[in-house]
Amino acid sequence: MRESEQASAPTTRNLSGESQAGDTGKEKKGKRGGGLGSSRGIETLFRTQYRVNMDLSALADTKSNIMISINGIIISIILASIAPKIDANPWLLIPTLVLLIGCLASMIYAVLAARPRVSSKPITLEEVRKSKANILFFGNFARMTEEDYLEGMTELMRHTDLVYHNMMRDTYGLGKVLIKKYRLLRVSYTIFMFALVTGVLSFVYVLIKYQGTSV
Repeated sequence: MRESEQASAPTTRNLSGESQAGDTGKEKKGKRGGGLGSSRGIETLFRTQYRVNMDLSALADTKSNIMISINGIIISIILASIAPKIDANPWLLIPTLVLLIGCLASMIYAVLAARPRVSSKPITLEEVRKSKANILFFGNFARMTEEDYLEGMTELMRHTDLVYHNMMRDTYGLGKVLIKKYRLLRVSYTIFMFALVTGVLSFVYVLIKYQGTSV
């Protein structure tokens, strides 16, 4: 009996060792597989994405306000100080127009970048259930009835996959808005830089050419 017990002991340890190794391998494979990962990791991912996108949106609005303020000040100075003297000094007309038109165009693009942009797409409860619509965005659910909205949110909370899909769609929508904002801002800053450089050089040129003309 002792020999049989001693002989069976290593076998039991080997089997247990193999099963433990197999379980560990399955766990590692599961972590590396196509699963979505832990709930905490996914929540951290979405939270980080939302925070970064909102920070970028606030930064874009700040840059837009800067461009609107600067261009508004330059346009006010041109209209108040230089425009009344153009009749007596016609050589100021071209540099003034270059700077004025450039600042105005830059200001328009900055206003377009800062302008609220809401896409209101009517959605139905069936689209929410089939994960074909984003119920988390107010521009979508505001057109639904209160009963459909409550039922859609209830369906969303019952199925984790639907929650993740809607959050992904919401993040994607924020990204599309950010692309438009920064594209308009880039155009605004480019126009402002071109108008400022061209206008200043034009003023310098006419001042040198008409140095003896009284302003």
